[in-house]
Amino acid sequence: MSPNVPAETGEVRDVRLIEALSERYLAYALSTIMSRSLPDVRDGLKPVHRRLLFAMRQLRLDPDGGFKKSARVVGDVIGKFHPHGDQSIYDALVRLAQDFSLRYPLIDGQGNFGNVDGDNAAAMRYTEARLTAVAARLLEGIDEDAVDFRPTYDGEAEEPVVLPSAFPNLLANGAQGIAVGMATAIPPHNVAELADALVHLLKHPNATVEKLVELVPGPDFPTGGILVESRENILEAYRTGKGAFRLRARWEVEQIKGGSYRIVVTEVPFQVAKARLIEKIAELLNARKLALLGDIRDESAADIRLVLEPKSRNVEAAVLMESLFRQTDLEVRIPLNLNVLDATNTPGVLDLRQALLAFLEHRHEVLVRRTKHRLGKIAHRLEVLGGYLIAFLNLDEVIRIIREEDEPKAELIRTFELTDVQAEAILNMRLRSLRKLEEMELRREHEALSAEQADLEDLLGDQDRRVQTLVEEMRQLKKDFGPNTELGRRRTELGEAPSDVVIPLEAVIEREPITVLLSEKGWIRALKGHVDDVSEAKHKEGDKGRFALKAQTTDKLLLFATNGRVYTLSCDKLPGGRGFGEPVRLSIDLPNDQDIVELLVYRGEEQDGERRLLVASSDGRGFVVPQREVVAQTKNGKQVLNLAPGAEAAVCRPVAEGDDSVAVIGENRKLLVFPLEQLTEMTRGRGTTLQKYKDGGLADAKTFKLAEGLTWAAGAGRVRTETELTDWRGNRAGAGRLAMRGFAASGRFG
Repeated sequence: MSPNVPAETGEVRDVRLIEALSERYLAYALSTIMSRSLPDVRDGLKPVHRRLLFAMRQLRLDPDGGFKKSARVVGDVIGKFHPHGDQSIYDALVRLAQDFSLRYPLIDGQGNFGNVDGDNAAAMRYTEARLTAVAARLLEGIDEDAVDFRPTYDGEAEEPVVLPSAFPNLLANGAQGIAVGMATAIPPHNVAELADALVHLLKHPNATVEKLVELVPGPDFPTGGILVESRENILEAYRTGKGAFRLRARWEVEQIKGGSYRIVVTEVPFQVAKARLIEKIAELLNARKLALLGDIRDESAADIRLVLEPKSRNVEAAVLMESLFRQTDLEVRIPLNLNVLDATNTPGVLDLRQALLAFLEHRHEVLVRRTKHRLGKIAHRLEVLGGYLIAFLNLDEVIRIIREEDEPKAELIRTFELTDVQAEAILNMRLRSLRKLEEMELRREHEALSAEQADLEDLLGDQDRRVQTLVEEMRQLKKDFGPNTELGRRRTELGEAPSDVVIPLEAVIEREPITVLLSEKGWIRALKGHVDDVSEAKHKEGDKGRFALKAQTTDKLLLFATNGRVYTLSCDKLPGGRGFGEPVRLSIDLPNDQDIVELLVYRGEEQDGERRLLVASSDGRGFVVPQREVVAQTKNGKQVLNLAPGAEAAVCRPVAEGDDSVAVIGENRKLLVFPLEQLTEMTRGRGTTLQKYKDGGLADAKTFKLAEGLTWAAGAGRVRTETELTDWRGNRAGAGRLAMRGFAASGRFG
């Protein structure tokens, strides 16, 4: 320790940085887990929510009372219990009041508390709040020693460690939170179904999760919707405490004049902001990724009404909605992670049965503690009543002692053998109460309290009676919040897992015909539609057309370059037909000293099937490659043909179905025809020799059907065919013979 450190600063220790960081981070993590992010399994609340409800109770904001400004509530919570930012506390208050966020709101809000569109609540100075009947159930018995209390952060008051919770809030309202290294995600459930499961568990403590899931078949969300998860997945989620549920919007079909229809969405999934949902669908619509949808508009008022117009009345409503479910938040996955704090503040993932049992154990403890508290009150009152009866029977002597004795309390205790409590009660009586001090009334109260005392003592000693009391409590809970009440009816429909609906590609993304033009100097563009005659297409000065292909916007282009690499372009990203387009080198990393050899359309395996390509280099080597193997994923392209020094890629042609022969012609105009089966199929390499040359190299190569003959371009749109090819047939790697008279002057097949 440095000698310059003053002694009054306390102990100074040398600690390794890693140890100090680990210790402090662990303390932070534990604080986050226990005091911020994870709910308690007993009342389903986090500390901020528990403090909000307790503060509102202290302010007497009962369900039948008046409202108070939210700012007053937030101020009390900050000042007494929760020294954090006012906005975070107000946000928590707002969520407890939103009927689209909580299945059973705990706060009754007056004013603007936000809406399902995702709009924020008004400032806390404008809104008012009070407790709901559900919150009153959570707080019921809190003054009867039902739960433990602990000092507040400043030590000036006390706050409850947990609420008595006569309402299964954890599962009924759910919870979300992210701690350090763990998280919780619990969807809301129907309290009537939970009450049935709790009653069954009380009567059958060894009940299985499978049986409980029959009583609690799935979540019940405040915004409704349709649960479309299979029973097997639901059961597995509740058995392990982890899983997810698929939730879809509720929709219906409205028929309109002309034989057409429209789809009306009346319920959106839980926690999906309606305005953002519409915005997302509009974005996909503008991007032409929802080809079956014509328009969307919001006609919502108090109820949700999203109108979806199909592009054509021939579109099936189920197919249209299935495409929307797959691409938008009209279908969401609601996670389940039953990670909570137990009674010992230990985090852990529970299954459905364990969560229900933990709630029942808490209610049993509350019942016992409240009973003992009531017994204490009764014992105190019986003691006082005993003193009153003695005073009634000896009223004149009591009055004399009080008037004449210097120590009346001690004298009363000595004379009538009273307890300190009895003597104090007699001394504290007012004179006007003497007229009410009638023996019969006192005896009736004494008898009633004695009977209640015996009953409560019997309750404490009888496990079966306590269980039956909890059963009656759960039944009353179902009666108060059951399906016969507006709040209790199930809102989320339990649907079947959807069967596989075949969605055509055009339902996912719109397909439009285009004509791709690539000029000699490498400028590329896409004309709308399939253009048969592109001779009128304009090019930059000194440039001219080279490739013209008919394609769809959903297709890809394969560009085979002289360096043996294949580059891939998406047709939907090509520049439009106005102007001259743009250099293709802006989209692919093609070196300046390399050129495009061939341009092909790739429609995918579903349409192109097992299509193959014949690739060859200028030195006469080549092979056949499956087309799917040449598709590149990056701008750098994919190396397919390995080249010898001085050679370059020269040929890339599709192999048509049924082709059985290969025709190769060299720059020396010698032609060779050999069976296709002699050609090696590879995915990458130099290949095998197609034709040998003394001078020059390969000019062109193609595959064809021998029975149909060899064709080549004869100029001016004419094609010639030669069927008698005996003189040129041979084996691969031969030299060949001079081409037949009349063969193309270009020395290529065209």
